[in-house]
Amino acid sequence: MTSPVSPSDHVTPRAALPAAQYAPSRHAAWLGAAAIITDEVGRVLLVHPTYRKDGSWLLPGGVVEPGEHPHVTCQREITEELSLDLPLSAVLAVHSFSPHHPDLQTGTPCPGEVRFVFDGGTLTPDQVQAIRLPREELSEYAFLETRDAVQRLRPVDGQIMLAAYRARLGSTATAHLADGRHILDIPALDRHDVHVRYRPLWDSPLHRGPVPERLPVRQAWAWCFVPDGRVVVVADPGPRGALPMLPGGTVESTDATPEETLHREAAEEGQLTLVDPVRLGWVLDETGEVYGGVGPTARLRLAARVTAIGPAAVDPATARPFARLFATPAQAAALLGWGPPGARQARLAAEMARERWGLPTARPAAIEEIPAEGMRLS
Repeated sequence: MTSPVSPSDHVTPRAALPAAQYAPSRHAAWLGAAAIITDEVGRVLLVHPTYRKDGSWLLPGGVVEPGEHPHVTCQREITEELSLDLPLSAVLAVHSFSPHHPDLQTGTPCPGEVRFVFDGGTLTPDQVQAIRLPREELSEYAFLETRDAVQRLRPVDGQIMLAAYRARLGSTATAHLADGRHILDIPALDRHDVHVRYRPLWDSPLHRGPVPERLPVRQAWAWCFVPDGRVVVVADPGPRGALPMLPGGTVESTDATPEETLHREAAEEGQLTLVDPVRLGWVLDETGEVYGGVGPTARLRLAARVTAIGPAAVDPATARPFARLFATPAQAAALLGWGPPGARQARLAAEMARERWGLPTARPAAIEEIPAEGMRLS
């Protein structure tokens, strides 16, 4: 049987170049590899190289050597720079850097660079203690909130770091970037410039019993569940980026109960209608410094079911509209920067939601923005 003829079969092929001419005709670019590595509260590890004249910092990583694969480079550089042997779990970002970008150091004959950013995971305290630097190459390291990390990186390096880290936090696909900008759809965390911040009370235990009478309850936050087992996270925009939090806030003198606080704050911040709030426990704030140094107070943690989400609106307390996101409880805990205690609290809230309301376990999925027009959920 005769094979069909394709129109391309009639195209006259271009004469093949001799090997000596073909190789130089191919686009040339440097290759680099780096890693997003965090501590238990979500701060990003940066290293300070001794050889950069502008004093800028870097993600751990380095130059791909001839014949080397980028993931091998990344693992090798982590071992050489940090004295750690870490598995790489995902490619978080691929970045194309043009040879004329303004962040390129003056006089550097760079043909452009393609950089792969891998997920180097979360370090335990013991692993952090085991870090050893090659002092001739790196003078120091630091774990930094992303808002502070971008101040120490060159602008384009900061853009790459944020996109890669947010891809990890949001469980989105690999971020594809050109000169620091997304070339495909911009994920929700990037669109709203969401950052993880260090929480001073991240390692405080959650007390499951009633709040002692001697302790005033000054705060009420809740894991607010929608029918598919995800929770609502709100992010307060500011000049240095949006900071994520659970719906809730400070108990005012006009609130009869902390539950009333929760209903009010959830409606103001996220336009959420809640039912059946349940107390999970409380966290001790030994100083009450955030409330003016009032002394020991309790921060209440609850769970509630969301029955409706109204159209996006301006929060009356801040005069700003909050970003509203759907996330799994585990993703929410990572965004909040509460470390292992936050992860345990997220699991406790999810278990309670299954037992009390029959909600399913939220499946890992990309964090997504709640539609501006809102939705009814029951």
